[in-house]
Amino acid sequence: MEQEKKGEQELQEEQKPILLNDLLGFSEEEMSRTRVKFNTYNGETDPLTLFMEGDKALKERLHKNWLYHVGERDNLKNADIAICLVKIRGNYWLLTTVDDFKKDENGEYTGIPKVEYEQYFGRTIIEYALTGRTIVRHFDRYADELRVRQILPGKYDNDDFPGYDNVKLSYSDLKRVIARKDWIAALGNQKAVYLITDKKTGKLYVGSATGEEMLLQRWNQYAADGHGGNKKLKELVEHEKISYVEK
Repeated sequence: MEQEKKGEQELQEEQKPILLNDLLGFSEEEMSRTRVKFNTYNGETDPLTLFMEGDKALKERLHKNWLYHVGERDNLKNADIAICLVKIRGNYWLLTTVDDFKKDENGEYTGIPKVEYEQYFGRTIIEYALTGRTIVRHFDRYADELRVRQILPGKYDNDDFPGYDNVKLSYSDLKRVIARKDWIAALGNQKAVYLITDKKTGKLYVGSATGEEMLLQRWNQYAADGHGGNKKLKELVEHEKISYVEK
């Protein structure tokens, strides 16, 4: 009986989740002056796309304009460490930086990444069920709920083919993945009807790959010119220019 209890205890210990602070190793005092910012799509821009594009200026925009954007309440006051999490999907978030930060002479927050944690940036997926409207949280109050779901071998790129029912791509995503082997294999012999959404207006465009055309051929056309020969989309691109589609 004692041996059985010992075995159950060992199993429970093995199943104990790894928390974000298990990686960071913050003391209680450091946790008390740390804030976690949960960044999500705001109706115009997806912060995950900003991070994945890889351009230094875009990442700086993410961490300056998103992480350190505060409203009248200034949820970053009385803190000097910031953790940036960017929504992937559902309850999964990508860790993009852990900063020491302060206010500059203009009263704006600026941060410097903590180099000792750089190995985790863009690789660590956190699981957390965000509820309510508050997107800046006190780390010490929520540390036990921020679980490490996975540490990737390389930077997160969201480029593996997710299955036909889970495909949801921005234009920049499409251009990036269309040449990958797994996408070529998945789209090369597949016919389908699909939906294109104008995120600014909400207008929907129905596209199809039927007859002799397969998805790969049609989507390569979209990636090349932004409209793929779709009459209504072509009119939109000619009027608004390709930069409208690229946003």
